[in-house]
Amino acid sequence: MRKAHLIYGIAAALPLLWQGNVLANDVMEQGKILFNQTAVPACAICHSLKHAEATGEIGPDLDELQPDAARVAKAIRGGLGQMPPFPQLNPEQVNTLSEYVARASQGGK
Repeated sequence: MRKAHLIYGIAAALPLLWQGNVLANDVMEQGKILFNQTAVPACAICHSLKHAEATGEIGPDLDELQPDAARVAKAIRGGLGQMPPFPQLNPEQVNTLSEYVARASQGGK
């Protein structure tokens, strides 16, 4: 009886695991677009990030800094140093971009 429950549980979890992978892929794809194109000015103008093929030299190298998503979101919302805030990005975009930078730079370890 326990094997049947285990098999059922695994079968029930597979769609969720697949969905999580799709969501992770969406974050990486959409985040890269936000980083390179949607944010104005584009993050890539100032920041280096290998995954985004960005070589900006004004702001910190995000691969070296490895910020977590919360730190990135705070900087996007309120600005930081010479970096302006990005009020044109909606909360979903801020979350996606923040998670993308954290994952791409391995700051969200």
